[in-house]
Amino acid sequence: MIYLYLMWTFFKIGLFGFGGGYAMISLIHNEIVVSHQWISSTEFTDIVAISQMTPGPIGINAATYVGYSAIRNAGYTSHLYGILGSAAATFALVLPSFILMLIISRFFLKHKNNPNVASVLAGLRPAVVGLIAAAALLLMNRENFGSYDGDLRTFVVSILIFAATFIATKCFKISPILLIAVMALVGVGVYSI
Repeated sequence: MIYLYLMWTFFKIGLFGFGGGYAMISLIHNEIVVSHQWISSTEFTDIVAISQMTPGPIGINAATYVGYSAIRNAGYTSHLYGILGSAAATFALVLPSFILMLIISRFFLKHKNNPNVASVLAGLRPAVVGLIAAAALLLMNRENFGSYDGDLRTFVVSILIFAATFIATKCFKISPILLIAVMALVGVGVYSI
């Protein structure tokens, strides 16, 4: 039964995944951590970090990991059940996009110069920006940044790393890949002391 819940949950996420994986993060968090409680908020933060570092879209990587973890956390001990959970979640996440792209591509080729179509696409752009901003705000939590009243050192270091990477990317146009590598080394240096 959990496989059907996984598939339905990720199918719904896939339906509203406009803007790619980053726009899906807040939807995935709400369904997986808040509604179904298949994984903890800390595990979700780890999933986002791992999904960003591994090849492939972040939404698919997250669905694969969550599918496996949800099955294992539900008490199924065989790795085969976890792999089936990964496949079910990933397939369900991709299915709506596949179906919509088949439909939209036929429609778009016929009506790409129609002003109504251009208006719909213009209306979707701010929604995508809002979903990505929601994902960024969702990741600004105690698990990622620490807290002012808890672990002050982690909080200060996290804010400094965040500010440095933001400024380096925005003002100096430094490659995000280089910044990930540099900040990983900074993190190892700071937190191993």
